[in-house]
Amino acid sequence: MPHINRIVKPARVTGTVLAEDGSVLRIPNGWGLLEPGDGPLTKLVKSKGPSWLVQVKKGRRLISKGIWTDKAHIAEGTQEIEEKRSTVDYAKKRKTDLARKERLHNEYVGTFSREVAIFLSFAPRYKEFEEKLALAVTVHATPVGSGSVARTTRIPVEDRAAKAVVAWLRHQTTSYDRMSIARVKGRRREVRRELAGLSMQLLSRYRQGEEVLDSCPLKRALAPQG
Repeated sequence: MPHINRIVKPARVTGTVLAEDGSVLRIPNGWGLLEPGDGPLTKLVKSKGPSWLVQVKKGRRLISKGIWTDKAHIAEGTQEIEEKRSTVDYAKKRKTDLARKERLHNEYVGTFSREVAIFLSFAPRYKEFEEKLALAVTVHATPVGSGSVARTTRIPVEDRAAKAVVAWLRHQTTSYDRMSIARVKGRRREVRRELAGLSMQLLSRYRQGEEVLDSCPLKRALAPQG
């Protein structure tokens, strides 16, 4: 029923979606899809009346694909937001907010990078490698919107740093991205666990200051390109 707020999934047939129980729902007449990406606009439009939130699952995360709602509400909300954003006061507030977010982001990047270095703790002879690896992991993991473990707030930053290192090593020093993994529940997690064990063994050589051959996958991954 159109007057009920719902969470739905995309359906194969145009003009329909899937309800949470799997049943097919037809998009109500006069409704349109408001694309995701503008939080304030979405919040304003949802406040105007019933809407159907479209979600898809990607790994363990639920990703919004927008909301279906009355086209009139979308038009009204868009106009109201545009009028608000055209004011001088909004422009000043926006500039201040962006500066604050950038400052907080830079502070977090510094903190995260230090935690990565602490987790690595390479022997003195490999401190240059430690710095290179910490930088590579940080650059990869910390961009806003990356969806990486570094951006979560559910676990302590030191745990985020450790997981980000393992993830980087999995993609850069193993054949994980080229593996053909059976679509069996738990198999991909099992493979990741096995590769994490190999990555920890690799790190231990650098932590203990052992001699490392030029063929070492980490050494190759950190080598200058070109």
